Amino acid sequence: MTGFKLFALAAVAGICLMATAPKTQAQVAVSVGVAPECPYGYYDVAPYNCAPYGYYSSEWFTGGAFVGVGPWFHGSEGFQGHVNNRLHPEHGYNGPTPNRGDKAEPGNRVDKVANFKGNEVRDGRGHTVGEKR
Repeated sequence: MTGFKLFALAAVAGICLMATAPKTQAQVAVSVGVAPECPYGYYDVAPYNCAPYGYYSSEWFTGGAFVGVGPWFHGSEGFQGHVNNRLHPEHGYNGPTPNRGDKAEPGNRVDKVANFKGNEVRDGRGHTVGEKR
């Protein structure tokens, strides 16, 4: 009977500990931080570096402000816009790009990108949605 008494005592102690243990709530928080301040928008893949003038067409800008891509996308649900993927590092581009916080050059208007050569249509999440030219 000694074994049975030890088992019963252990069971009662376990039940008491479970009953008095505080309940924990799982908390999940996702923070993407502040969108990069780039004069001509930023690439749609991490680390979201600044894109050069001519990567995005004027449809990506509203009132001179970039509608965003990736986690900071602010466009409409069915938004699609043209990009020139030849100016993307994943396609071999390693030319000049602005730094975060740089101001746009006076001659580079975002509401009308001069001589834009878009070859791909994307949504605000970086997915190719249209035909390539």
